Amino acid sequence: MWSQIKKQIWQWRGILITAPSVSIFVLILRWSGLLQMLELAALDQMFLLRPPESLDSRIVIVEINESDVQKLGKNGNWPLPDGLLSKILGNIKQQKPSAIGLDLYRDLPVGSGHDSLVKIFENTPNLVGIQKVAENDDSSAVAPPPALKKIGQVGANDFPLDGDGKVRRSLLYLADKNGENIFSFAFKLAYLDLSDRQIDVGQTDDFLVKTGNVIYPLFKSNDGGYVRAEDQGYQVLINYRHAHPSFQQISIIDVLENRIPQDLFKGRIVLIGSTAESLKDLFYTPASSTILTAPKRMAGVVIHAHAISQILSATLDNRPLIKTWHKPQEWLWIFLWSLIGATLIWQQRYSGTSKRKSLFPIISLLLAGCSLIGISYLAFLLGWWIPFVPPLMTLIGSGIAVTAYIARTAGAIRKTFGRYLTDAVVANLLENPEGLKLGGERKKITILTSDLRGFTATSERLSAEEVIKVINIYLGCMADVITQYQGTIDEFMGDGILVLFGAPITRNDDASRAIACAVAMQLAMADVNQKIQQMGFPKLEMGIGINTAEVVVGNIGSEKRTKYGVIGSQVNLTYRIESYTVGGQIFVSESTIHEVGAIAQILDIKEVQAKGVTQPIKIYEIGGIAGAYNLYLVKEAEIFWQLPGAIPLQYAILDGKDVDKTVSRGNLVKLSATGAQICHDSTISPIVLPPFTNLKLNFFLPPHTPITEDIYAKVLDKTAEPNSFYIRFTNIPPEVAMQLQNAITPNE
Repeated sequence: MWSQIKKQIWQWRGILITAPSVSIFVLILRWSGLLQMLELAALDQMFLLRPPESLDSRIVIVEINESDVQKLGKNGNWPLPDGLLSKILGNIKQQKPSAIGLDLYRDLPVGSGHDSLVKIFENTPNLVGIQKVAENDDSSAVAPPPALKKIGQVGANDFPLDGDGKVRRSLLYLADKNGENIFSFAFKLAYLDLSDRQIDVGQTDDFLVKTGNVIYPLFKSNDGGYVRAEDQGYQVLINYRHAHPSFQQISIIDVLENRIPQDLFKGRIVLIGSTAESLKDLFYTPASSTILTAPKRMAGVVIHAHAISQILSATLDNRPLIKTWHKPQEWLWIFLWSLIGATLIWQQRYSGTSKRKSLFPIISLLLAGCSLIGISYLAFLLGWWIPFVPPLMTLIGSGIAVTAYIARTAGAIRKTFGRYLTDAVVANLLENPEGLKLGGERKKITILTSDLRGFTATSERLSAEEVIKVINIYLGCMADVITQYQGTIDEFMGDGILVLFGAPITRNDDASRAIACAVAMQLAMADVNQKIQQMGFPKLEMGIGINTAEVVVGNIGSEKRTKYGVIGSQVNLTYRIESYTVGGQIFVSESTIHEVGAIAQILDIKEVQAKGVTQPIKIYEIGGIAGAYNLYLVKEAEIFWQLPGAIPLQYAILDGKDVDKTVSRGNLVKLSATGAQICHDSTISPIVLPPFTNLKLNFFLPPHTPITEDIYAKVLDKTAEPNSFYIRFTNIPPEVAMQLQNAITPNE
């Protein structure tokens, strides 16, 4: 049990180390306040991206715009005198609004008509004035209109400002310097409207403000993306309406001159305030956070309208308030995305080295990031402000950290092992603590072995440097093909390759991939030969054998030197099957054909008696594979030309590397591009050569019948005239090949 736990911990070590570390680092950044502005900016963008909302018809703004200021100033009526203000209020009262909010300071008389203004203050119970309560280095408190203060019809018009100067919060009440709670201007007006609608406004048992069934979450200094923000008084986040304009507006001149549409104010909350640039009652809000245009400020009276609309909409329309998670929930959320980022990269660390596969981790992170954006946005539409910047940072940071961890701890190992093993084997060794222990397991795999025909004899005519150069070109090209088909290169044996399909990782298509790989290897020989012939070296040919069987695979060797390999009699059988091939051929066992099925293109079926096997076996010559692979060998028709004169020769049977001492005589009577027909006198050479017999030959070419260099060939399974047989050259010296080429004269 404990060993299994340790194994799991080791396999997931990158995630277990990275996710908590990155999460703690980001949480420290957040606690320091460095991420606050980014988080607030992200919140602003969600406001801007939200679908448009309808205009709130319950609120009407009587605005003092720049044009109004100019007109009033020309007549000597600016600042707006008390007499004109009383007339404006009287015109509004005539339509019986539910509440009137005067967002103009009137702590002192202005111009003439002050008595009439006081009178209308005293006779309008649904009129609310303003006072500025908070004092700081930049501003001082402003007293309320005395007449309204006396009858308790005053509200605070203070707004908490964030570090970037934006208004994102409103007040329900705050304490003045005497410790007395003063309700906000917006809340007082909303209270008057809700009271007319017979909706209760009060407090819960834990002293939270409640209107109807809506409870207003009390803002605390570290809510949402804030860090140690000012939280004096009863603050709430403003859920601004996304509409422009959000409220119906009318000029104060139109109201003064009584050019008011019928019933415009009836039953509505009417706000009177400045929107003129010169009066400087303008603030930055989330709506100011445009990317492509200059930021625009919002008039204070409009912000009050949004705060009132929020209360009315939440109470009457079930429009959500903006709520935040508790800190433990936020921490888990941030850690979750750190975990996702680390897992996405960790799981794909051995996805492959191709350019397309190398993009998978980046694409995964991008998709995860888009998912985070989508979830945060949907949550915002439902009224939840959940962290966005910290989880995005942990997502990306974890991905980068895991990438760096892999690069540092496994990069060198993978680079070294990758020269010999596939990514799957490397992953098995790196991910499993048991992976390097000695021992093996019995499993069914497909074995592929390849060998160059006659390369040993060719290499004797080349220098050591040339041999290495040729073999490296060949093995490099073949290794790329084998890796493409997810084969495990178990061993390079000179010019031979042993490849495993199904070890260490078993897949359902191991046998099919082995055949597809073999066909691709034979097709790739064209590129190999093009390269080496350009360098002046002779053309190479390769034979491939494939067998599917149960063998023992695992780590073989000692504590000092270990090799991942395969053992068993079936490995030897694969070598036997490959030994029957000539250049360009692929022979597979019957068991492999059963695994692959009808998609394998079979050119021929032969029955052979393999050395070391008691019963004859069937081998199948493969011409290609259909299905998803769609690979086929190009077979050219072989034409044998009758020689004008027979070429005498001698031959001996090869048994492995040993040459039989018995030398037989014969004549070369026909010749093709790759083979020949040999005729022999049965009375002199009574031995009948079975197909696939390997031969060493020497020709007697004129003048003076010299014996040529050694030539190697294999007896073909091809019907010939009596006392003759066909051979396929496996190695022929260039000089002899040239002489034979000159001897070919087709019959007319």
